[in-house]
Amino acid sequence: MSREFNYIVRLHGTNIDGTKLVPYALTDVKGVGVRLARAIVKQLDLDATERLGNIGDADVKKLETAIDDPASIGLPTWMLNRRKDPMTGDDLHMIAADLDLRNRDDIDLMKETRSWKGERHTRGLKVRGQRTKTTGRTGRSVGVSRKQVQNR
Repeated sequence: MSREFNYIVRLHGTNIDGTKLVPYALTDVKGVGVRLARAIVKQLDLDATERLGNIGDADVKKLETAIDDPASIGLPTWMLNRRKDPMTGDDLHMIAADLDLRNRDDIDLMKETRSWKGERHTRGLKVRGQRTKTTGRTGRSVGVSRKQVQNR
């Protein structure tokens, strides 16, 4: 009963290298980190030392449904990446293009409501309280040139 090794496994619109270990291969899907991947593998009773290309199609289907809704396999809600969604109030886990779309929608909402973070996004400045006096300069350089120092 020999199975073929799949060098490329397709999960959620992402081509994943089948030679990677299962938890680390799952991190190639946007929205799934190492911690969540390890928890999913543990909950599904899969071997974490197995290569993704060696597992069967049934296990790949299990992984796909678990990534869709991690709470359905018994993972705690604090492991989800979008808890208490502002629109629905539900605990969700977003992946791939949905994650990018929701992130962009959140930023657009901040810009429309003209919140402080929205204003910073609009102006292209740092949003999370970082210093901006010397870092984050794009397109222009401010400082002392060597010629000015030598002429003095």
